[in-house]
Amino acid sequence: MIIEFSCNTSIITHSWKSNLQNKSKINKIMVVSFVKPNNHSLRENMENHLTSDLIEKGFEAISSMQIFGPNSFQNENEDSVINKLKESGIDAVLTIVLLNKEKDKHYIPGRVYYSPYYIYHRRFWGYYTTIYDRVYEPGYYSESTKYFWESNLYGIENKQLLYSVQTKTFNPASTDQLAHEYGKLICNDLIKNGLEPSN
Repeated sequence: MIIEFSCNTSIITHSWKSNLQNKSKINKIMVVSFVKPNNHSLRENMENHLTSDLIEKGFEAISSMQIFGPNSFQNENEDSVINKLKESGIDAVLTIVLLNKEKDKHYIPGRVYYSPYYIYHRRFWGYYTTIYDRVYEPGYYSESTKYFWESNLYGIENKQLLYSVQTKTFNPASTDQLAHEYGKLICNDLIKNGLEPSN
């Protein structure tokens, strides 16, 4: 289903929930983000903001970096990871994945603006020299950046996908703004889809 919901530069493009979600008991959620290894600050921002927003909504939540460090589950198998999560009291994992990042360059043609300067300049040359730089705007290139994200909520006990959402963010002012908007957007959609704090 397509969701018409916007939050500044971010929108949800698709959202889905499983019927299993209503049968799953979720007390504690761990947020884990997957981005390129060299973008540590973006990963940290995304995890921290979503974790904080979940807590603000009444959920018990923790980021994977906080509990397992930056390398999370590297070189481990499924049973080992699941056991670690259960030992930490985690009932569900909410992932954040950067699916794609696109940069587009657009040429913006020059424009001519009308302005009634004849009222103030009755001699041609005085008018020409005053107005020329003000009415002719040269063309230029504008670069835009789009981020495409996906988040999935997995139950630890049944190992099943409970919820999935895809989003698009257009030209965020900073990674902090991007993470802030994303966290709010996902939390609101989770609640809209029936996930509520257990306490």
